[in-house]
Amino acid sequence: MAESVPMVEEAEKSLTAAELEVLRKQFEREGEFVTIQTKFNYAWGLIKSKNLEEIALGITLLTEIYRDSPERRRECLYFLALGHYRLANYAEARQFNEQLLKYEPKNAQARALKKLIEEKVSREGVIGLAIVSGVLAVGVALVVAIIRHRSSKRA
Repeated sequence: MAESVPMVEEAEKSLTAAELEVLRKQFEREGEFVTIQTKFNYAWGLIKSKNLEEIALGITLLTEIYRDSPERRRECLYFLALGHYRLANYAEARQFNEQLLKYEPKNAQARALKKLIEEKVSREGVIGLAIVSGVLAVGVALVVAIIRHRSSKRA
């Protein structure tokens, strides 16, 4: 029987402003006595936001749950990884995702996210290498031009 879990693409879909507002109001209504579930739900909604500050707040809330509720750590790992991925913090995303895969090596979401992280890191590594190579080539050309210029002055 196939496992019915949302894939990364579905998890990345943002909530509507109204849906996120419902979660925010519940979170605020509970105040200092907010339940772990309400906090998790709000953090989940924030992680799915397009707003980088909201994603960061979601990571903060999930980190608090992870720290304060050991029994909920496994649940937090995927969304911590996803939040960091969405903020382009790929090292942190990889770290949280790998922790989840240690608990659940066959987790389809975590495996799909691992692939996305690796593709993004690889793509950005190639771009970074091309930029460094370009800068190095310009630097070498500049040094050669200076040496030739000095050599021509001496002759």
